[in-house]
Amino acid sequence: MKKYILSIALVVASIVGAKAQAMLGIKGGVNFSKINTDKLSESTTTGYLVGIYGRLGNSWYLQPELYLGSRGSKFKGDNGKVTFTTLNVPLLLGRKLLSFGSLNVRAMGGPIYSYNLSEDNNLKNAAADFGEYKNSTLGYQVGAGIDIGTITADLRYEGGLTKINERYGQRANLWALSIGFKIL
Repeated sequence: MKKYILSIALVVASIVGAKAQAMLGIKGGVNFSKINTDKLSESTTTGYLVGIYGRLGNSWYLQPELYLGSRGSKFKGDNGKVTFTTLNVPLLLGRKLLSFGSLNVRAMGGPIYSYNLSEDNNLKNAAADFGEYKNSTLGYQVGAGIDIGTITADLRYEGGLTKINERYGQRANLWALSIGFKIL
Protein backbone atom coordinates (compact mmCIF):
# COMPACT_ATOMS: atom_id res chain seq x y z
CA MET A 1 0.00 0.00 0.00
CA LYS A 2 2.93 2.34 0.71
CA LYS A 3 4.06 1.93 -2.92
CA TYR A 4 0.66 3.09 -4.19
CA ILE A 5 0.56 6.14 -1.93
CA LEU A 6 4.13 7.03 -2.90
CA SER A 7 3.28 6.69 -6.62
CA ILE A 8 0.27 9.00 -6.24
CA ALA A 9 2.36 11.50 -4.27
CA LEU A 10 5.06 11.52 -6.98
CA VAL A 11 2.52 12.17 -9.74
CA VAL A 12 0.92 15.02 -7.77
CA ALA A 13 4.30 16.50 -6.77
CA SER A 14 5.61 16.49 -10.34
CA ILE A 15 2.47 18.24 -11.58
CA VAL A 16 2.45 20.84 -8.81
CA GLY A 17 6.19 21.44 -9.34
CA ALA A 18 5.72 22.18 -13.04
CA LYS A 19 3.04 24.84 -12.26
CA ALA A 20 2.35 26.84 -15.45
CA GLN A 21 1.60 24.19 -18.07
CA ALA A 22 0.37 21.39 -15.88
CA MET A 23 -2.93 19.78 -15.04
CA LEU A 24 -4.24 16.98 -12.88
CA GLY A 25 -7.39 15.03 -13.58
CA ILE A 26 -9.47 11.96 -12.89
CA LYS A 27 -10.47 9.41 -15.49
CA GLY A 28 -12.60 6.35 -15.94
CA GLY A 29 -13.60 4.10 -18.76
CA VAL A 30 -14.10 0.72 -20.31
CA ASN A 31 -11.68 -1.68 -21.96
CA PHE A 32 -11.90 -4.75 -24.14
CA SER A 33 -9.06 -7.16 -23.41
CA LYS A 34 -7.76 -10.49 -24.58
CA ILE A 35 -4.83 -12.70 -23.57
CA ASN A 36 -3.33 -14.14 -26.73
CA THR A 37 -1.90 -17.63 -26.47
CA ASP A 38 -0.10 -20.04 -28.77
CA LYS A 39 -2.17 -23.05 -27.63
CA LEU A 40 -5.89 -22.10 -27.49
CA SER A 41 -8.41 -19.81 -29.14
CA GLU A 42 -9.39 -16.85 -26.99
CA SER A 43 -12.08 -14.20 -26.94
CA THR A 44 -12.43 -10.70 -25.55
CA THR A 45 -13.66 -9.72 -22.09
CA THR A 46 -14.94 -6.31 -20.99
CA GLY A 47 -13.26 -4.49 -18.12
CA TYR A 48 -12.93 -1.08 -16.49
CA LEU A 49 -10.33 1.54 -15.60
CA VAL A 50 -10.45 4.34 -13.01
CA GLY A 51 -7.69 6.61 -11.71
CA ILE A 52 -5.78 9.86 -12.04
CA TYR A 53 -3.65 11.46 -14.72
CA GLY A 54 -1.37 14.46 -15.03
CA ARG A 55 -0.27 16.42 -18.05
CA LEU A 56 2.97 18.42 -18.16
CA GLY A 57 3.60 20.70 -21.13
CA ASN A 58 1.54 22.24 -23.88
CA SER A 59 2.16 21.41 -27.55
CA TRP A 60 4.35 18.43 -26.58
CA TYR A 61 3.41 16.93 -23.23
CA LEU A 62 4.27 14.19 -20.78
CA GLN A 63 1.27 12.37 -19.30
CA PRO A 64 1.90 10.13 -16.28
CA GLU A 65 -1.10 8.15 -15.03
CA LEU A 66 -2.02 5.83 -12.20
CA TYR A 67 -5.19 3.76 -12.43
CA LEU A 68 -6.89 0.55 -11.40
CA GLY A 69 -8.21 -1.62 -14.16
CA SER A 70 -9.41 -5.07 -15.03
CA ARG A 71 -8.39 -7.28 -17.92
CA GLY A 72 -8.64 -10.88 -18.90
CA SER A 73 -9.70 -13.39 -21.49
CA LYS A 74 -12.13 -16.20 -22.18
CA PHE A 75 -10.59 -19.33 -23.63
CA LYS A 76 -12.74 -21.17 -26.17
CA GLY A 77 -14.00 -24.65 -25.65
CA ASP A 78 -14.45 -25.70 -22.06
CA ASN A 79 -11.29 -24.00 -20.79
CA GLY A 80 -12.82 -21.13 -18.78
CA LYS A 81 -11.89 -17.56 -18.10
CA VAL A 82 -9.24 -15.53 -16.27
CA THR A 83 -9.62 -11.94 -15.02
CA PHE A 84 -7.07 -9.69 -13.32
CA THR A 85 -7.44 -6.51 -11.29
CA THR A 86 -4.35 -4.45 -12.10
CA LEU A 87 -2.56 -1.31 -10.99
CA ASN A 88 -1.35 0.43 -14.16
CA VAL A 89 1.29 3.14 -14.53
CA PRO A 90 1.64 4.45 -18.10
CA LEU A 91 4.07 7.26 -18.96
CA LEU A 92 2.93 8.75 -22.26
CA LEU A 93 4.54 11.29 -24.54
CA GLY A 94 1.93 13.22 -26.49
CA ARG A 95 1.52 15.93 -29.09
CA LYS A 96 -1.38 18.26 -29.85
CA LEU A 97 -2.17 17.82 -33.52
CA LEU A 98 -4.97 20.37 -33.91
CA SER A 99 -6.19 23.16 -31.66
CA PHE A 100 -9.35 25.27 -32.08
CA GLY A 101 -9.90 27.38 -28.96
CA SER A 102 -10.76 24.96 -26.15
CA LEU A 103 -10.87 21.95 -28.55
CA ASN A 104 -7.66 19.95 -28.95
CA VAL A 105 -6.94 16.76 -30.89
CA ARG A 106 -3.98 14.77 -29.55
CA ALA A 107 -1.87 11.66 -30.22
CA MET A 108 0.16 9.83 -27.59
CA GLY A 109 2.26 6.76 -26.91
CA GLY A 110 4.61 5.26 -24.38
CA PRO A 111 5.38 2.44 -21.96
CA ILE A 112 3.07 1.02 -19.30
CA TYR A 113 3.84 -1.05 -16.22
CA SER A 114 1.02 -3.26 -14.90
CA TYR A 115 0.92 -5.09 -11.58
CA ASN A 116 -1.69 -7.78 -10.87
CA LEU A 117 -3.41 -7.02 -7.57
CA SER A 118 -5.77 -10.00 -7.81
CA GLU A 119 -6.62 -12.86 -10.13
CA ASP A 120 -9.90 -14.66 -10.72
CA ASN A 121 -8.94 -17.85 -12.51
CA ASN A 122 -11.56 -20.48 -13.34
CA LEU A 123 -9.61 -22.33 -16.02
CA LYS A 124 -11.12 -25.80 -16.28
CA ASN A 125 -9.64 -28.27 -18.76
CA ALA A 126 -6.30 -26.54 -19.29
CA ALA A 127 -2.86 -27.91 -18.43
CA ALA A 128 -1.88 -27.49 -14.77
CA ASP A 129 0.63 -24.69 -15.47
CA PHE A 130 -1.50 -22.84 -18.07
CA GLY A 131 -2.83 -20.42 -15.43
CA GLU A 132 0.51 -19.67 -13.76
CA TYR A 133 0.75 -15.95 -14.44
CA LYS A 134 3.41 -13.37 -13.62
CA ASN A 135 2.45 -10.59 -11.22
CA SER A 136 3.82 -7.76 -13.34
CA THR A 137 4.23 -6.98 -17.03
CA LEU A 138 5.53 -4.25 -19.30
CA GLY A 139 3.69 -3.04 -22.35
CA TYR A 140 3.06 -0.05 -24.56
CA GLN A 141 0.09 2.20 -25.27
CA VAL A 142 -0.63 4.21 -28.41
CA GLY A 143 -3.72 6.24 -29.08
CA ALA A 144 -5.51 9.48 -29.77
CA GLY A 145 -7.58 11.83 -27.70
CA ILE A 146 -9.68 14.94 -27.76
CA ASP A 147 -10.01 17.72 -25.18
CA ILE A 148 -13.07 19.97 -24.95
CA GLY A 149 -12.48 22.48 -22.17
CA THR A 150 -11.98 20.47 -18.96
CA ILE A 151 -13.24 17.19 -20.46
CA THR A 152 -10.90 14.75 -22.17
CA ALA A 153 -11.57 11.49 -24.04
CA ASP A 154 -8.97 8.93 -25.12
CA LEU A 155 -9.00 5.81 -27.27
CA ARG A 156 -5.89 3.65 -26.86
CA TYR A 157 -4.46 0.30 -27.80
CA GLU A 158 -2.27 -1.50 -25.27
CA GLY A 159 0.05 -4.30 -26.30
CA GLY A 160 2.13 -6.58 -24.10
CA LEU A 161 5.92 -6.45 -24.39
CA THR A 162 6.44 -9.18 -21.80
CA LYS A 163 4.60 -12.48 -21.63
CA ILE A 164 2.44 -13.09 -18.58
CA ASN A 165 2.98 -16.84 -19.06
CA GLU A 166 6.24 -17.76 -20.82
CA ARG A 167 5.47 -21.40 -21.50
CA TYR A 168 2.28 -20.73 -23.44
CA GLY A 169 3.31 -17.46 -25.09
CA GLN A 170 0.51 -15.51 -23.41
CA ARG A 171 0.44 -11.72 -23.81
CA ALA A 172 -2.30 -9.34 -22.69
CA ASN A 173 -3.59 -6.68 -25.07
CA LEU A 174 -6.58 -4.40 -24.96
CA TRP A 175 -8.47 -1.44 -26.36
CA ALA A 176 -9.43 1.24 -23.82
CA LEU A 177 -11.90 4.11 -24.09
CA SER A 178 -11.81 6.63 -21.24
CA ILE A 179 -13.33 9.96 -20.22
CA GLY A 180 -11.47 12.32 -17.91
CA PHE A 181 -12.08 15.61 -16.11
CA LYS A 182 -9.49 18.22 -15.26
CA ILE A 183 -9.56 18.99 -11.52
CA LEU A 184 -6.43 21.22 -11.20
